[in-house]
Amino acid sequence: MGNQTPFVSFCLALSKFKPYLAIISLQFGYAGMYIITMVSLKHGMSHYVLAVYRHVVATIVLAPFAFVLERKIRPKLTLPVFLRIMALGFLEPVLDQNLYYLGMKYTTATFASATVNILPAVTFILAIIFRLETVNVRRLQSLAKVIGTAVTVVGAMVMTLYKGPIINFTSGGAGSHHGSSVDSSDSHFFTGTLMLIGSCFGWAGFFILQSFTLKKYPAELSLSTLICLMGVVEGAAVSLIMERDMSAWKIGFDSRLLAAAYSGVVCSGIAYYVQGFVSKQKGPVFVTSFSPLCMIITSALGVIILAELVHLGSILGAILIVFGLYTVVWGKSKDPPSSAASFADEKAAAQELPITCKSINVDDNNIDGPAGMLKINQAKSTLPQGA
Repeated sequence: MGNQTPFVSFCLALSKFKPYLAIISLQFGYAGMYIITMVSLKHGMSHYVLAVYRHVVATIVLAPFAFVLERKIRPKLTLPVFLRIMALGFLEPVLDQNLYYLGMKYTTATFASATVNILPAVTFILAIIFRLETVNVRRLQSLAKVIGTAVTVVGAMVMTLYKGPIINFTSGGAGSHHGSSVDSSDSHFFTGTLMLIGSCFGWAGFFILQSFTLKKYPAELSLSTLICLMGVVEGAAVSLIMERDMSAWKIGFDSRLLAAAYSGVVCSGIAYYVQGFVSKQKGPVFVTSFSPLCMIITSALGVIILAELVHLGSILGAILIVFGLYTVVWGKSKDPPSSAASFADEKAAAQELPITCKSINVDDNNIDGPAGMLKINQAKSTLPQGA
């Protein structure tokens, strides 16, 4: 250890901090998606079309990896699993994405990124309803999750019902356009907030159904590819109904193409790999705990690039949401290990090859010495494949 070169020491330190660097970089990637998407929506791109193109790109990116890496472990696609994939393709690619894009269009990118922080609380509520989570108020971690969920809901209500005065983070020039732009957006702000909250419920429902589906179809990359593919089919059907003007599907080398390609590659392709990599090393709680960082980055970029207006109600609500989020995350981190480990052990045991050794009787005539009758009884034993 003492003979390590500085380069080797640097590599070891970099490997240790790799999960932190990866998840922080991912938050910058999400923040960039919020800004680029907002620019494309302001330039007239349909949010229905954007959701379809995003998942077209995601399908193209994920399909080769799913085909090669999960070629030997991909289970058979049954009708019940296919119906669940259809539901998943509607919940996230269609319902969540369209409500989110429209809600962000009616509010701001900063406000939308702050609202996403209620997702762990919404998922926790749905998990209780579907009996994936148990609550015992006598235990500190369960009480923390309940209190954190309540605080998060209060924060979302503050952001929805109270705007407050504008907080000007830039010096000068910001007050000239307050009158018309703020007044025109007030009529849609409440509706946009409800759509953002509705998108969080759609996303949380996606997580719940996905957890059930993975037990029947334990091939994550293949499942994600099929979900994106079904999202393209269902999203295209919805878009053709809602967007009668076929010119809305035209994109060139502009912000529309950038938004579709960026969100598809970074937020649906790279994000899947990074989240899976970090979750295996640090757990899903670690991944969730960095989501407020995206809100801070998006807020700074929104003020600088998009000249967005930040209200006092948004700041107060975001503070409450972040406090509630970390309270829920802390309570979740104190939970005992779930049955996922035992399920993995059972799955590994099912892949073992059982070998049965019957009783072997050896006559003493064939053995030197006074052995008499030698009887070897060997019980069933299991040896792993390839042993």
